[in-house]
Amino acid sequence: MTFDNYWTTVQQLAVEFATNAIERDKTGGTPKNERDRIRESELLKIAIPKSYGGWELPWHEVFRISREFAKVDSAIAHVFSYHHLGVTIPHIFGSTEQKEKFYAETVKNNWFWCNALNPLDRRATLTRYGDIWHLNGIKSFCSGSKDSDILPITAVNQETSELTVLAIPTKREGVTIHDDWDNMGQRQTDSGSISFEQVEVYPQEIFGNRAQSDCPFKTIRACLTQLNLANIYLGIAIGAFEAAREYTQTQTRPFLNSGIDSATQDSYILEKYGDMWVNLQATEALVDRAGLALQASWEQEWELTSQQRGETAVAIATAKVAAHKVGLDVTSRIFEVMGARSTSAKYGFDRYWRNLRTFTLHDPVEYKIKAIGDWALNHQIPKPDFYI
Repeated sequence: MTFDNYWTTVQQLAVEFATNAIERDKTGGTPKNERDRIRESELLKIAIPKSYGGWELPWHEVFRISREFAKVDSAIAHVFSYHHLGVTIPHIFGSTEQKEKFYAETVKNNWFWCNALNPLDRRATLTRYGDIWHLNGIKSFCSGSKDSDILPITAVNQETSELTVLAIPTKREGVTIHDDWDNMGQRQTDSGSISFEQVEVYPQEIFGNRAQSDCPFKTIRACLTQLNLANIYLGIAIGAFEAAREYTQTQTRPFLNSGIDSATQDSYILEKYGDMWVNLQATEALVDRAGLALQASWEQEWELTSQQRGETAVAIATAKVAAHKVGLDVTSRIFEVMGARSTSAKYGFDRYWRNLRTFTLHDPVEYKIKAIGDWALNHQIPKPDFYI
């Protein structure tokens, strides 16, 4: 694959992933074959700066790929997108030497990063022993951990009590990835727990304090994470809509009292499709606009102001709230336009709602709405935290 035809590759992979998405959703586990296909595609380097051998795609393009995968398989979109969130760590928190090390080796070795950063889980600790450190404890919600190559982690520094960011090889001695992800949705994300027992961590693997700072760019990763989620929510909703449309066109029967021969001409069904379409189009516009705002803020890097960062966060929160609400609405209402037969397990249409409902509980949307309201009424930009 080359830079010029990467989108063709993305679409081909999406078609491929769709062929067994229903069955893989039922069985759960690790999508090893699909992860390897992503490795082979060269898509793991798209967010890495060009100076280190990556493609440095703008963020709205990176998230557009995640959205495309989410249309057919939101678990794949989940682990794929969290890889790119992981590789931002050297850029935001690392030194020149750390960026050189982690980016060069990621490109060379085709490393797949995962996510073990969960800032609310402070059970992992980092203790100094001479020139090295030891990592002990547990982290939960470690998405994409199985079959990953690098674990970005947050752990409590025992000397300072600060939440510290580090990144180590997944297969390092003392690291145990547990098979304990058994949730109703996102079944192939391996978002369970990891245990650490006297795991050696070297100074070049430690990036520093995860807590928010006075530098706006140091807080940009929360914006990246939130817009990534909005794109996946939107992708799930679009995928559900497209699956329902195909089913309605080929399988749905007109209602008994409709007086027509074709479900595609039923005014009740047409009204519902029209309403879903309008809401999806509006949400897509909000998500795309937020993507452009995020890229503009990202390009400012260390010149980013608190005001621009705050306005970007509001745009992203607005898009995420819309994607959250529209997604849950669409993934539920599709059954109203498809009919009772569409609830058969063989179709797997329920996976869209299950996946979205599981993922939208990542953080309460009500707090996003409160922050948006404070901006709309009082012109108060939100204070950066882990979720905005």
